Amino acid sequence: MPSMTRENTNNQHIEESETVEFKSSLAELKQILETLSAFSNGEGGRVFIGVGDEGQIKGVDIGRNTIENLANKIKRETDPPLYPSMVVEEHDTKKIITIEVAKSPIKPVFAFDKAFKRVGRTNQKLTSVEIRELARYGVSYCYSAQIVKGATIDDISSGSVSKFVEQAKGRRGWTTEVHNTNEFLTKMGLVNQEGVTIAAILLFGKDPERFIVQSEVRCGRFKGTEPLEFEDFEVIGGDIIAQVDDLMSSIRKNLKMEVKIGDKPERMERWEYPLPAIREGIINAICHRDYGETSNVQVRIFDDRLEIWSPGKLPLGITVDKLRREHESIPPNPLIARPFFLSGYIENWGTGTNRIIRECAEYGLPEPEFRETGTSFVITFRKDILSEEYLKYIGLNIDQVKAVMHLKVNKKITNGEYQKLNGVSRSTATRELSSLVKLGIIERHGRTGRGTVYVLKGSNDS
Repeated sequence: MPSMTRENTNNQHIEESETVEFKSSLAELKQILETLSAFSNGEGGRVFIGVGDEGQIKGVDIGRNTIENLANKIKRETDPPLYPSMVVEEHDTKKIITIEVAKSPIKPVFAFDKAFKRVGRTNQKLTSVEIRELARYGVSYCYSAQIVKGATIDDISSGSVSKFVEQAKGRRGWTTEVHNTNEFLTKMGLVNQEGVTIAAILLFGKDPERFIVQSEVRCGRFKGTEPLEFEDFEVIGGDIIAQVDDLMSSIRKNLKMEVKIGDKPERMERWEYPLPAIREGIINAICHRDYGETSNVQVRIFDDRLEIWSPGKLPLGITVDKLRREHESIPPNPLIARPFFLSGYIENWGTGTNRIIRECAEYGLPEPEFRETGTSFVITFRKDILSEEYLKYIGLNIDQVKAVMHLKVNKKITNGEYQKLNGVSRSTATRELSSLVKLGIIERHGRTGRGTVYVLKGSNDS
């Protein structure tokens, strides 16, 4: 039986050590993650899965989604999340998985809510004192601050850098003197002695998706109201600053625009949605997304709504409810946020979502919906303030939603009809109809009793 102690792909000897661990199968997932925690809190290391304790190659079954599921499990169960490299190698028809993790920029790294260190060939749980010491000397975790393997200064576009410098001078009065690309990137913290950062490639790379394929953004126009059939689809690459305008062009191409001629000589254009709000939404998605996630920023356009999907969750301390009011600014990608601020795209005041809400209100549209899915943050813009989804979003119960849908078709409803429609008592119907009146959704017309009817607010039906 071949042995890792005798050979690997480079014909070098490998034995378990402070930076090497053997695991015979994926069934040892808990121990694998504990080892990754220990390596990350030390100098980094490699875990070979499919290899016995003595180095004998046993092999491991690898299915269609094995690597993806393993990567997701590692990300979910480590804190801060780890994004190790994973390679499948074959030794005499037997496959092994090599997981390599670097020294973490923030410590300690936890696995299953416990932190570990590597001592010789074993993992040891950190004491509370050791955890405090590691945290004291750690730095803030930022995926975009990691070094891109294989990237050099030649992968940076000097033209993009020059354009940015001019924007920063014109829009923010930036006065920092830079004489060449390397000096600029150094002053911005985008390169260091170890190499070029992910943020540098994303912001100013000649071909960012060559290194970070998930940096592409996608815009899709769907037929109807479900994500089933495309009418138009576009994938947009390039640096993430230029992506903002390119993505807006793709969005405008798939929206309807009405031209109105009024008393003034100039024509008035009205799009289906307020473009400044959409632009703010996509800037936030591109700038603040989690680039460690393998999915892309997506704009999904339907007949009744427009959705912006941004990979990653809200920063710690920010909730969906907080987004609707004044809140602190906690950029998850500070190396990206600063250039976006200097070029005039963001304000760094935590006011972006408030501007989106205000723009929609002034446009006569419903308040945009903010929500977190399992791995993404989503903003939904709706055309119709009386859609089922929006009415549920603002807290209406099922019976009230059913009544509003009835009114959209039949124009009027009485207390008795509400009772019959929903199978409720008179007192319940009275209470729920009164609530709809207070919310400004319907109006009450006529005298009390049988002469009273309810109509949608602002309608001409009575």
